[in-house]
Amino acid sequence: MKKKHLDKAFTSPGSLIYLGKERTLPVEIMTIRYNEEEVVFSGQRVAGNVHWYNVEGVHEAEKMEKIAKDFGFHPLLIEDVMNTYSKPKLEHFGENSLFLILKMLKMEGTQIIPEHLALVLGPDYVVSFQEADGTDVFEPIADRLQASIGKTRKGKSDYLFYSLADVIVDNYYLLLDDFSDHLEEIELSVIENPSKVDQKRLYELRRELLVIRKAVAPLREIFSALIRDESALIHASTHIYFRDIYDHVLQVLEMIDSYREMLENIQNNLLNNLSARMNGVMKTLTVFTAIFMPLSFIAGIYGMNFKNMPELDQPNGYFYTLGGMAVLGIGLWFYFKWKKYV
Repeated sequence: MKKKHLDKAFTSPGSLIYLGKERTLPVEIMTIRYNEEEVVFSGQRVAGNVHWYNVEGVHEAEKMEKIAKDFGFHPLLIEDVMNTYSKPKLEHFGENSLFLILKMLKMEGTQIIPEHLALVLGPDYVVSFQEADGTDVFEPIADRLQASIGKTRKGKSDYLFYSLADVIVDNYYLLLDDFSDHLEEIELSVIENPSKVDQKRLYELRRELLVIRKAVAPLREIFSALIRDESALIHASTHIYFRDIYDHVLQVLEMIDSYREMLENIQNNLLNNLSARMNGVMKTLTVFTAIFMPLSFIAGIYGMNFKNMPELDQPNGYFYTLGGMAVLGIGLWFYFKWKKYV
């Protein structure tokens, strides 16, 4: 990753250099044109239709350059598409291109895997870019178009643009549900049997929650800007749908803040429980030390090698001493139990 950024450093603006994980799958482009009556998988542009070009894979510079030439995209736009480490953002490239970067987040175990996505809105088209990882993020939209379910077929390109963004934001709910399950699991573990392993898991969850927040936090300003946008590419009737996404983003951010507080509470409980357990161990050791201290004192006295020790001449002195030490030890034990020290 560091090497790739070094390769990108000091190059001229608009240089098409791929930054991201190594990909072996080829770049594929799915082309769909549709209107209210039909959906056609075709690369031909037809007036009055909405055209969707779904590009899977952004790692081949030659194909990205060809796409840029075919659509007249600005070099800086394609540069951001090929940089999978770009942060979410919204930009206008002239009056006929609206550019949006989002992050699709997937949870594998307790690790969050981000996927770089980019959307370009034009007058009668949308171009979506996603990494080639064997999964199609936007498959639900393609299925919806074919089944003619909802308003997607009736809408213009700006509604398709909204639908693709909405899929990503809705996915954050599912992701946070999985994250919540991990939180509940570790919370139960901290209550029942706290350990240092839980501390490591809490650190991992805190790190992954930060990844989620970095992907979601910029969207608040992005969709707020889209609501206020007076671009001819977004019709007034579509603004209400972007307001709906904006509300969802606010809800997701509230959930993230809530989980962050939960993490802090769980971590505090873990530290308190570990400290209480350590205090319990120290208390037990102190009690046993207090019990054996007088016994050691007695053993030390009778371990001295003085000749004039009358008790040494007692035939049963050994048994009397052991009996006295046993009574003293048991008495101290019950005393500490009565005081609830153990």
